[in-house]
Amino acid sequence: MTTPPPSIGFIAAVDRWLDANIFALGREMRLSYLPPLMVYAAAGISGLTGIVGTFYVKERLGLSAEFLAALGFWMMLPWALKMPLGHLVDLVWRWKGLLVYLGAGLITVSLLIMIGLLGHTDAMRAIATVEAWYVTAALLAPIGYVLQDVVADAMTVEAVPRTDEYGQPLALDHRKSMHVTMQTLGRVAIISGGVLVSVMNVFLLQGVGELPEAEKAATYLSIYELALIIPLVSVFGVLFATWLRRRDMARFAALGHSREECEALLGVDSEPPPVNWWILGGGLAFTAVSLSVGLSRVAGGEEIVFCVSMAIVLFLMWRLTGELEPQARNVLVGTAVLIFVFRAMPGPGAGSTWWMIDDLGFDQQFLAALSLIGATLTLAGMFIFRRFMAERSIAYIIGALTIAGTFLSLPVIGMYFGLHEWTASLTGGVVDARFIAVIDTALESPLGQIAMIPMLAWIANSAPEKLKATFFAVMASFTNLALSASQLATKYMNQIFVVAREVKDPVTAEITVPADYSELGLLLITVTAIGFALPLLAILLVKRTRFRNA
Repeated sequence: MTTPPPSIGFIAAVDRWLDANIFALGREMRLSYLPPLMVYAAAGISGLTGIVGTFYVKERLGLSAEFLAALGFWMMLPWALKMPLGHLVDLVWRWKGLLVYLGAGLITVSLLIMIGLLGHTDAMRAIATVEAWYVTAALLAPIGYVLQDVVADAMTVEAVPRTDEYGQPLALDHRKSMHVTMQTLGRVAIISGGVLVSVMNVFLLQGVGELPEAEKAATYLSIYELALIIPLVSVFGVLFATWLRRRDMARFAALGHSREECEALLGVDSEPPPVNWWILGGGLAFTAVSLSVGLSRVAGGEEIVFCVSMAIVLFLMWRLTGELEPQARNVLVGTAVLIFVFRAMPGPGAGSTWWMIDDLGFDQQFLAALSLIGATLTLAGMFIFRRFMAERSIAYIIGALTIAGTFLSLPVIGMYFGLHEWTASLTGGVVDARFIAVIDTALESPLGQIAMIPMLAWIANSAPEKLKATFFAVMASFTNLALSASQLATKYMNQIFVVAREVKDPVTAEITVPADYSELGLLLITVTAIGFALPLLAILLVKRTRFRNA
């Protein structure tokens, strides 16, 4: 038997890997998967306005890095509402599409506000301040996306058929495989949407940095107008789901089934589940406290809302863990602590991006190119690291990601202290700030997705059999609160280390706030050190207690 040449053997191995990990997903795609994938894709393309929004805040608004970090906290809070909203979707299952329409409406209003600010600034300023309009738009959008995300999660369950085209039940193993495919495609849809908008931004923002202010504003405006397609994509997803449902009902009816039998074959529950007042009550309490504290502008409002939210979620977790065996409960607690600490680490905030724009000369198009690189490699990372995520414990994954993330933070810190100038002088200008940023982004971009997938798998696998949906909603709320804690910690870091970019009066062009990045280096070092030490310390503590991790 002759051994194939190494080159042929390598090509065959790559071909087998591509077939098993990528092409197989395409072969397993079903038409019924398309509606939730369209809603997920809408979430992915929501990043179309991200870079424009960053430059708009920097160039037009006088908001501090500390204020933007606090705003980020309030923008993250709606994601903690997945807990009651998930139960609400179960209660109104037949009319869940209305929640997508409501979410699309809120997203549309948010975009229209930004369109008004860019195209009709004086008229908008006559009603309220530009800053107030911006904050309103920033808070409406996440509420809309949360509503759509909760429904999309429910639609993924509905998208997997219970029977074949003749009404015969599908084997459980086959349906389990289809669920895995559906969830994988959901992540692919979100990230692919990000890749698409990154490509669009690279072309739309080409040369924008050199344009006069009026033409630059017109470009920003056209991008926000283009973003109005986002809510349309999710709405069309729901309309397509309705058409598929009617088609399948007609097909089963043609086989002689009654309407009730058709609904049973399609998994349509005629009776809603009993109301879980603990879930709804906790959600209402959370909403009431958040609104009252936010509107009253009481000192320490973010901290009050966070503590109340955490108390509600921990109480519901305590009630749910009563359904688990002691050993499973210890695994849940240990894993939850590790994930929370890892996701709650502070970041440098907006000041880091401002410094890259002002001092390193990163313009709109280059930031769009970085976004494209990150989104593309994140998509690739999902497939490349699938086995790594499946075979390792949460503690191992978090430890590895913490060390990798710390290592990849060093180039940015180095550039603050002139690393790029030194490398450029040694390489004839090749390894400059942009070269370092591209390589760093390429290496760092898959890490976030690697952290997300095992977390979602752990939540799904830990859920009690009869409480899967409720358990998933509560645990997802808990992990989302970790991101709110991260925003709070980022705000504190920006209070200690003050970073300011140059702010000009929009009328007189007079500088009202001079740029000051003198404390950014210490800020970057501090958040990197905290992000390295605390997750590893949490792993050591969990290992030395009775708790375990998944």
